[in-house]
Amino acid sequence: MEPLGTPREGPRGGGLGAQLPLALDKRPELDFSEYLPGPNAEGVAAIQAWAQATPAAGGEGLLLYLFGPPGTGKTHLLQAACRAAREAGLASAYLPLNQPGLDPAILDELESLDRVALDALDAIVGLPAWEEALFHLYNRLRQAKRGLLIAARGPTAELGVQLPDLVSRLAWGPAYQLRPLDEAGCAALLRQGAQRRGLPLGEEAIAYLLRRCPREPGYLLALLGELDQASLAHKRRPTLPLIRDLLGTRES
Repeated sequence: MEPLGTPREGPRGGGLGAQLPLALDKRPELDFSEYLPGPNAEGVAAIQAWAQATPAAGGEGLLLYLFGPPGTGKTHLLQAACRAAREAGLASAYLPLNQPGLDPAILDELESLDRVALDALDAIVGLPAWEEALFHLYNRLRQAKRGLLIAARGPTAELGVQLPDLVSRLAWGPAYQLRPLDEAGCAALLRQGAQRRGLPLGEEAIAYLLRRCPREPGYLLALLGELDQASLAHKRRPTLPLIRDLLGTRES
């Protein structure tokens, strides 16, 4: 996924936006409307509140930790949170820590932003320079009452973080576990996505997609977008033959 930065100051920004590294100078296309909470409603509600909280909240709820296996939508939620924060007038940045070529110095001065979302924490665990940089970022963000949202594949106790002080910082805020959608949840996701696009996707087509495709929200939403484009290009409804053709093209 592409990283996000805000090239303008937020209401309390200190001008960092104009100096953000190119690695941060992208914006997400994802938002909360395409994420089906399913069993993750509590965590999603907390992230939505994180994206729009104000300093008047006293800093409570501004440090969140999110974890779950691949396919549960961690990246989607982090990008959606930054987008919602930006729409609320807050300067925000989304940074995937597994992006090649990053240096710990990229965390410097991020406390000048209102909201910071760090994805794929697993990628820097066990690297002393990174762990120390993240430890100091936690301290600066908390002191400034800015928001930090971190995502990883597992709970903090299972990550293998080497710096004891960082272990304690990771436990400062609430942690939310994301669980995969079941078959009914994936079907509901397809219905919701099709309705948003005005795509007449029938139950037979949904059942066929779930039989043939990985039950991962990101994959299904991307496929739905391709199906929408194919339907428009060929001026055909999303029938089973069109879906078979599309899947055949993807698999070839």
